[in-house]
Amino acid sequence: MLKKLLGFDPQTMALRTEIIAGITTFLTMSYILAVNPSILATTGMDKGAVFTATALASALATLLLAFMAKLPFAQAPSMALNAFFAFTLVQGMGYSWQTAMTAMFVEGVIFILITFLNVREVILNSIPMNLRFAISAGIGMFIAFVGLKNAGIIVPNPATFVMFGPFTPVSILAMVGILLSGILVLRKVKGALFYSILICTLIGIPLGVTEIPDGFLPVSIPHSMVPTFCQFDFNEFFTLDMAIVIFTLLFMNIFDTVGTLVGLASKTGIMEEDGQIPHVKEAMMSDAIGTTVGSMMGSSTITTYVESASGIAEGGRSGFTSLVTGVLFLLALFFAPLFLLIPSAATTGALVLVGVFMMDSITKVDMDDISEALPAFITMIMMVLTYSIADGMVLGLLCYVLVKLGCGKHREVSPTMYVLAALFILKFIFA
Repeated sequence: MLKKLLGFDPQTMALRTEIIAGITTFLTMSYILAVNPSILATTGMDKGAVFTATALASALATLLLAFMAKLPFAQAPSMALNAFFAFTLVQGMGYSWQTAMTAMFVEGVIFILITFLNVREVILNSIPMNLRFAISAGIGMFIAFVGLKNAGIIVPNPATFVMFGPFTPVSILAMVGILLSGILVLRKVKGALFYSILICTLIGIPLGVTEIPDGFLPVSIPHSMVPTFCQFDFNEFFTLDMAIVIFTLLFMNIFDTVGTLVGLASKTGIMEEDGQIPHVKEAMMSDAIGTTVGSMMGSSTITTYVESASGIAEGGRSGFTSLVTGVLFLLALFFAPLFLLIPSAATTGALVLVGVFMMDSITKVDMDDISEALPAFITMIMMVLTYSIADGMVLGLLCYVLVKLGCGKHREVSPTMYVLAALFILKFIFA
């Protein structure tokens, strides 16, 4: 029965190993339960409701993946896409969080359709490989910058735009978190980012950064999702800007998920000789369903987590590993007071380290060909300097098309890229 439901083969796998692997994966990625509510709360969303939505959406997507794809992977809100939601759509472009959540919902529905119709390969293949690497690295830089800014390590300066901020209890705690996260990761501690957040939260108590409310209890019934449940707003939805936003969300989600699936499949040894991943369609579908239902609850876009590699390293090979991780996300619902106690400064280390992890793709960019290197560089640097993942991607794609045309390499540009470039130019003309 376990083999049929979860792909667990008792002849080659051990139940104890799968359980330990599932626990390890949860500990490694559980920092998202602290970070996601902290990021989304900056838009005005109810932090308690977001915590419940995050835990439930993660549990749902991971359990779907366990039974549909039978793979030892876990899913939760994307660290790239929650930053895009909060700092680009809401703070940067001025949309309400309700409108931004509507975009997440529509993107999830489209993702379900293109996964069912096998269209995702067409979209993925239309974007040049070097730009995909640059997008990943640029998002990593952006996430790290957000962490530094929110902790007051980087502050505004009218002459130089940004500068190193003053030493305050908040910034000091954040710096400790960065160093501690790096040391724990270097020492290969399972759940390094989670433990770093926990330790920094404790350190923040005498510093006055972590505030413990009166009558605090570590366990409670789950927070209501009423403040965020199905709070959609279509009033500002039918515009060219929103169409570009949804497309950006869509291929960020596709790149994120497919790239992670490929990397994890190679670690488990299940990848076939032609590069195909068994049950990849089911894995993508669980992601798409998780994103759609998660947006209804009040959580940002779901993706497969690279931290699943920690459970794979412990020997996880079947959907039973994912089942354990998903159940732990459900149990976490009852420990909301502990996770909501965590100050944003305590999560800075996790944000910076996630940025470091995402920067590894920069080594894959072809720096010898300027027609590839320049658009990649524009993509990365403009994400940070414009404080917008979307603007960085748009400018990088435009630069790619124009540079290729200018140097006579127009045949290297796909028809889809030409259509996108035309739409982006229209956006800037009529914005």
